[in-house]
Amino acid sequence: MKKWTTLVSLCILLLGFLSYAQDNKVTQIKNTVSQFSTSEKSIIERTASFESHSILMSVLKATNLDKVLAYNGEFTVFAPSNLAFEKLSQVTIDKLYDPMNKKALRSMLSYHIIAGKLSASNILKAMCRGNGIAKFTTIQGEKITATMNGIDIVLTDKSGNHAVIVTADSNQSNGVIHEIDTVFMPVTMF
Repeated sequence: MKKWTTLVSLCILLLGFLSYAQDNKVTQIKNTVSQFSTSEKSIIERTASFESHSILMSVLKATNLDKVLAYNGEFTVFAPSNLAFEKLSQVTIDKLYDPMNKKALRSMLSYHIIAGKLSASNILKAMCRGNGIAKFTTIQGEKITATMNGIDIVLTDKSGNHAVIVTADSNQSNGVIHEIDTVFMPVTMF
C-alpha cells in the first residue's frame, strides 16, 4: 500500500509541476499575442511616431494622403523606410519635393497603399492559391505582384521595381503597415 501511495503522490506532484509550467506558457503566449494585437492608433498616427518613417510622413502630408490614411476604413500600407528613400538620387528627391510634381508624387505614393487589410499571412495564402504569385490592386489602380524569394515576401510594381517586406504586420486601428526596403518609382513618374 505504501508503494502505491508514494507512486500516486509522485504523479500528483508531477501533474502539479506540469500544470504550473502550462499556466506560465499560456501567460507567455498571451503576452506575445498582445504585442501583435491591433493598436489604438491609426496608420497615420503610428507612421508619425516612427522615426524611421519621417520622410514618408512628410511626403504623405505634402500630398494630403495623410488625410486618407486617417479614415476609419481599412488599408494596407507598404511603407518605405527612410533608408529606402535615401536610396533615391538627390535629383529624384528634389523632384519629389517640388510643388509642381505634387500630382506625380501622390500617384507614386498611391502605389504603396491597398484598400483593405492584408496581413503577411493573407499575402502568403493568396500566393499559395496563385501558385506562388499574388496580385493586389493599389489605390492608384495599378497592380503589385507578391512572390517569395527564400523566406522574403517580394513586391514588384508594373515597372519591375522590387521591394522586400522587412517588417510585417504592424496592426493599427484602420489597417496594417508593412515596412519595405525600396520606394516604388514608376518609370513615367517625371
